[in-house]
This record gives sequence, structure tokens and C-alpha cells, in this order.
Amino acid sequence: MAMAKGQLFLVLISFSSLVYPSQSRLSYNYYSKSCPSFDKIIQETVTNKQITSPSTAAGTVRLFFHDCLVNGCDASILVSSTPFNSAERDADINLSLPGDAFDLVTRAKTALELSCPNTVSCADILAAATRDLVTMVGGPYYNVLLGRKDYRISKSSYVEGNLPRPTMPMSKIISMFAAKGFSVQEMVALSGAHTIGFSHCKEFKSNLYNDTHYNQRFAKALQNACADYPKNPTLSVFNDIMTPNKFDNVFFDNLGKGLGLLESDHGLYNDPMTNPFVKIYAKDENRFFKDFARAMEKLSVYGIKTGRRGEIRHRCDAIN
Repeated sequence: MAMAKGQLFLVLISFSSLVYPSQSRLSYNYYSKSCPSFDKIIQETVTNKQITSPSTAAGTVRLFFHDCLVNGCDASILVSSTPFNSAERDADINLSLPGDAFDLVTRAKTALELSCPNTVSCADILAAATRDLVTMVGGPYYNVLLGRKDYRISKSSYVEGNLPRPTMPMSKIISMFAAKGFSVQEMVALSGAHTIGFSHCKEFKSNLYNDTHYNQRFAKALQNACADYPKNPTLSVFNDIMTPNKFDNVFFDNLGKGLGLLESDHGLYNDPMTNPFVKIYAKDENRFFKDFARAMEKLSVYGIKTGRRGEIRHRCDAIN
């Protein structure tokens, strides 16, 4: 019987290594010897960029989400299109991704190439910079495993159906995250990233006149703010009008007051599967921070590439 238990233990160990082969190659101190200045360079680049462009934090979080949810956290979103290939960043849903986030990664990559050439992946830069920016604007610190490689493929055709759109019913968004292994609670926690950043008027303007979930005064204010949208498509509004530049739980509290901006935000409050978690996070910021940190740790290793499945790009916007 003892022999059987030992054999079962070995089988379980072997099975676990088959389930998570790529994660086993990651570590928190991956660059401790090959690029000891990694943490310092990321922190300095993040700090300088956020101070000069305060929207960088929200933009980088969004860039990270749009990278990871499509084909894993592999920096494929950073690749520019060529005459022979339409890359992810040129899919219609990605055209509004902010330039400051791309610029941040470029600056960090440039500094790291000078310090330790051909060593740090663009995927690791984006993952670490996102964490540091979340913390910098008041959000929770969470651990980031390092050792990702950059993917050699980026196609705009891969994007559709992998990223939630503001007009999607909540049931479809839940299913989209479930297909990637994320629970309803994890999806709601990750949605809390809307506590910072803004959305363009085109993403919600059509709902302002027929969506009864809006606070009436808020809807009127949004109609006025977006009045010139046809002439100026860059017009935008903060996702969290109360504390727009602080990572906190006010976003969830706003939803119960009809102060959600996007149709999907209202869906979080009105859907019976997501509403309980919205109410929990609205009352307990510590719980939100804890669950958000765990969900981000999980998201940051989703679909990662290691070993021969990827490369270390010389430039983040071009495949070697």
C-alpha cells in the first residue's frame, strides 16, 4: 500500500509539471544575475512617465489587458503592422489604445537594452510596469513572475471575440472570461481597473438617451460633455467621476448610484451573477484590493510563452 501511495505521488507531481510547464520556468528574481538593474530601470521609467503624463497608468493597464486576453501575455499587442501583416494593435478595438502606454514600454526597453542587451523581454517589461503603475496610483502591490518571451506572431484577426466590448451583455463577457479560466469574481475584480482612466464618448453616447440605469443628472451631464463628439471624436469622460486618478473601490460604489459610464459597467451591477461581488467591493476596499491582486497575478501568466515558443525582441514594435 505504501508503494501505491508513493507511485500516486509521483504521478501527481508529473501531472502538475505537464499542466504548468511554462510557469515553472518563471521566477520573481529571473533577472537578478542577467540584468540586476531591471527593477530600478522599470521603476524610474514608470515614475518619470507617470509624472509627465498622468494618464499613463490607466493606459498601460488597458494595454496589458488587451495584450493578455487575446493570445496570452506575450507583447504581441506591441507589434506594428507591416505591408504584409495587419497586427493586433490595428484591430478596431485597439485603435484607441493610448500612445503613452506604448511609449512607456519603448523607453523602458531602450534603457534596458543599454544596460543588459538582448536579455529582457517586452512582455516582462509590460507586466512589471503595469504592476508598478497600479501601485503608484494607490492600488495594491502584487507579485509578478518574470521570464516571459515575446511571441513571434501578431495578427489583428485574432482579436475579435477575445476582448470584451462595452456593449456586450454581461452573460457574454462572463462566458468570455470563463473560457480563459477566470471565475465571475475574478472578472468583476479585474473590471475594477475602471477606477482609473477614461472612455471616449463613442463608447457610451448612444446609451445616454435610452438607458434607464443612468442617474438622470449624470446622463444629462454626459450628454452635454459629449455634445460636440461628432466634430471632435477624441472627447472622453473619466470612468470614475468621483476619484478618477486614484485606484480605489469608488468605481463599484458609483455603480449602485447610477454613475457607471459604460453599458458593461451597468451590467456589472444589474446582472445577478456579478451584483453580489460589486456590492462586496463597494463596501470593502481591502477585499477588492486582495481579489484584484490575485486576479492580476493569475492574468499575468495567462498564455505566456517561454523557451523556443518566443524570443527576446530587439525592438518591442517589431518581430526579430
